[in-house]
This record gives sequence, structure tokens and C-alpha cells, in this order.
Amino acid sequence: MSAAIRAKQLAAQQEKEIRVCVVEKAAEVGGHILSGAVLDPVSINELIPDWKDQGAPLNTPVTHDTFSFLTTTGRYNIPIFPGWPMDNRGGFVVRLGHVVKWLGEQAEALGVEIYPGTAASEVLFHEDGSVKGIATSDVGIAKDGSPKDTFARGMELHAKTTIFAEGCRGHLSKQIMSNFNLNANNAPQTYGIGLKEIWEIQPEKHQPGLVEHSIGWPLDNAGFLNVPRIKGSHYAMKSGMLAAESAMESIFGEAQATAGFEPVSYPDKIKNSFIWKDLKSVRNVRPSFHNPLGMYGGLIGSGFSIFMGGREPWTLKHGPPDHECLKPATQFKQIVYPKPDGKISFDLLSSVALTGTNHEGDQPAHLTLKDDRVPVDHNLALM
Repeated sequence: MSAAIRAKQLAAQQEKEIRVCVVEKAAEVGGHILSGAVLDPVSINELIPDWKDQGAPLNTPVTHDTFSFLTTTGRYNIPIFPGWPMDNRGGFVVRLGHVVKWLGEQAEALGVEIYPGTAASEVLFHEDGSVKGIATSDVGIAKDGSPKDTFARGMELHAKTTIFAEGCRGHLSKQIMSNFNLNANNAPQTYGIGLKEIWEIQPEKHQPGLVEHSIGWPLDNAGFLNVPRIKGSHYAMKSGMLAAESAMESIFGEAQATAGFEPVSYPDKIKNSFIWKDLKSVRNVRPSFHNPLGMYGGLIGSGFSIFMGGREPWTLKHGPPDHECLKPATQFKQIVYPKPDGKISFDLLSSVALTGTNHEGDQPAHLTLKDDRVPVDHNLALM
């Protein structure tokens, strides 16, 4: 949304016409953005300076941060000094879905065309190998692949420049990474299990503006400190704005060498922005935990990195890829979970029902395996 808004803003400044389209797979804009977050307003201040007057849903400023070391018996508070990455003062506690919905409204007011309920399924390429656009999914297909009465063919959307803004592991982004070998010399992707919960608590326990960080129990020595600048919504917005600026330079600039317009200035724009500076300063925080001393060694290493502000002359690695760290289930004690009590814990089906997820009974699975034999022939045999 930030890229779309910025593109329209630049076109208006240059008194030029440009058609900007956004394809959104959710039924409504923001419908798939479930996270609560701390939003640093630095990017929205630049994109829409009068956001407050425009009704942006930034209503709860951060008033206090805590950082706690948790054990089975209690918690121990660790001070957060002003200016440290975990100091969120100046930010806002938001629901990102509401922010994205509001950005969608601002984009449409500028003339951006938004197509919700439309999933992009593949990347299209020109004959010279440059990106041509995207194709949307066919709909109305039965589980066996046959067309139903509601079948409708997907569309091809051709563009001078296509901006992929679907996250770090989006399926189109992975196509682009593979096609152009963008992961060459990069560290392997690392993964973590994230849980999103909504709790209803007594009003007297609610502290608007409080942000809590913690480490330790229940992960014990395997615990990880959240990367201090993981609250990256402002980075996402700024990177989108820079992508739009670079795209507009290529579209309205000199003739291109390829059929698709390449935003060649984008990498340099990122490196010269606060995104690069901020992330470089905390680059060693999470890799610090890949050490023989476990969590305590990680705390020392990450604390030193934060103290140095990223000035240390080395860059640590994450270690081997995640799949090389897996061990057979037989080497671990099985976890016996208590049955849901309907008060603090709830059964899976009830929780899924609350999400509003709705699928046709005979629709194709949207997650598929490259080789269906691997789980049985390989994984099951190792268990």
C-alpha cells in the first residue's frame, strides 16, 4: 500500500498519468494481517504527514517498556536504556490489519485500483527474461482439479514494473529468487514457530501503552531474544516507498535495456536509508545465540552487540540450516498436553471456528508437497 501511494504521489508531482494496481488475496484489504505490533511512525510521517488528521488508527502511544528474564518461579527485570533498540517510546501499539485497511483507503483516494479477493498465482516473464507481470488464480476448481459450475479463468496483469510485497517467503517471491538466483551467497533462511493469541483480561489489569519483552522460561536454555528491531512495519513501508520511487525513475526515465522496466536504483536507495543503518546495528543480536553456551552466551553476545551499536567489525552467522539441526522424535520425551478446560485453553476446532476461516469442502489444498512420498518413505521411517 505504501508503494502504491508513493507511486501515485510522485506521478501527481510530475503531472504524469500512471495506472497503479494492487492485487490482494484477502476478501478485504487488511483481512490477512493478524498481528498486533509496535509501529514506529517514522515512515508514515514521511508518506502521509497529516495522518492524524486523516484518521489513521494510531491511537495508543507506547508509555513504558519492560524486559524480563522469566524462570519457573518468577521474573527478573532487566533495564532498558534510552535509545536502545528495545526502547519503543515514540511508537504506537496498533493492530496492523486496521493500519493496512486505512492505507488502502488512502490509496484508493489517490486513484489506486485495488482488487481484493484476488490471489496472484505465478510470475509472467517477457521473452528476454524480464518480469512482465503476474497471473491470478483460476477459481471454482474441485479437489480433483476439474472445473465446477463456478469456474472462472484467472487473468494476466501486465505491468511496466511489478513490485512483489508478499513477505519473505511468499510463493511468487520464491519464484523470483530462484529465477534470478537472488539467494546466492546469502545465509540460509531460519524458521521459528509463532503463536498469535487474543486474551480477554480484567479491565484493571489492562495497561494501555505497555510493551513487554521477555526471555527464558518456558524455552529454558533454548530461549531466543526477539531481534530488537523485529517491529519492522516502518521498514516495510519505507522499502515500499523506495521501490515506488525507483520504479517511477525507470518508467519515466531513459529507455530500458529490457522489455520490463528495471528499478536499478532500488538497492542503493535501501543501503542509503535508515533501514540499512538500523538493521546493520543489530545484525549480530540473533546469531549470538548460536554458540556453545546457549542462552547465557547469547545474552552476553547480543548485549555486547547492542552496547556497540553494531560497530563490531564482525558479522556472525546463524549456523547450519534448520533442517540439518533436526533430530528423530525417538530421542525426545513425548509431551503430554492437558486436555483443554474451556477457560484458559481451548480445543483446536473451536479456535479455528473463531478465526472465521471458511473453505469449500471440495476445494484443492493450497499447500502441496513437491514429492508426496517423502513424508512416508523418509520422515516416518526416521521416527
